[in-house]
Amino acid sequence: MKIVFMGTPEFAVPSLERLNEEFDIAAVLTQPDKPKGRGKKMAMSEVKAAAIKHSIPVYQPVRLKSDIETIKTLKDIAPDFIVVVAFGQILPKEVLDIPKYGCVNLHASLLPKYRGAAPINWAILKGDKISGNTTMLMDTGLDTGDMLLKSSVEITGNMTAGELHDILKEDGAELLVKTLKGLAEGKIKAEKQEKGDGFYASMLSKEMAAIDWNKSSHEIHNLIRGMNPWPVAYTHYNETMMKIYVSETVDTEAALKGGTIIDVSKNGIKVACGKGELIIKTVQFPGGKPMPVSEYIKGHNIEIHTVLC
Repeated sequence: MKIVFMGTPEFAVPSLERLNEEFDIAAVLTQPDKPKGRGKKMAMSEVKAAAIKHSIPVYQPVRLKSDIETIKTLKDIAPDFIVVVAFGQILPKEVLDIPKYGCVNLHASLLPKYRGAAPINWAILKGDKISGNTTMLMDTGLDTGDMLLKSSVEITGNMTAGELHDILKEDGAELLVKTLKGLAEGKIKAEKQEKGDGFYASMLSKEMAAIDWNKSSHEIHNLIRGMNPWPVAYTHYNETMMKIYVSETVDTEAALKGGTIIDVSKNGIKVACGKGELIIKTVQFPGGKPMPVSEYIKGHNIEIHTVLC
């Protein structure tokens, strides 16, 4: 089968690699090169780098909807499928109608739950125990197309968004292969999504990462997990920003104001919350790297009874 692949970030690379093993990838579409890092040097997307490695033609439309030349190229290719994994642009109906079997999207949630840009993070933020991938036939809406196949994975109690991301990117690649083969053989029956179901997983912001110590230790723990690796949950210790990467919950209660440091040891920084207590395990201060508390306190003081805010 002839396939056009559309994707941009690192999450999409295993899907491209796996599909390239099974099918003929005629072309890859990805976002234009962008400046990255402190030096703002132009850098290609992870998907472009993978496509070049496999000598697959790459197209980088700024806005596919109005790119007449690229749309004509897609029509000339006449693919059996267009596969979309975190491409970053909405496909116009003219493109959706091109492939023989349709446009198939891989979405990192169990639809109709968590439509939107950040489904992996929101599954963690909400404290879910199960996540997964869904393949669907694309329509003109945002993650509203008919569902095809699903696969589920367990979210363990301390799993971060970054760790779930890495599990789902590999799981999704296998689900895509299974989906394309099943569709081509007529063995998959699409299932419509109920419009009222689900939760919209909006993009994250740095403002969302601020910790409110009046919340329960479990809510704060979920925030820390869900914001790792970006934008990273944070609080302030003596007016200095403290980013927190790893934590654990403690169900004991301290009759102290939320944010009060109860104890500091090699096990971590124990903090009172609105309900329960939290142990901060890995921190980062301005100018430094993320560091386990056990290492940080060897050269720095963290004072008990200080209130984080």
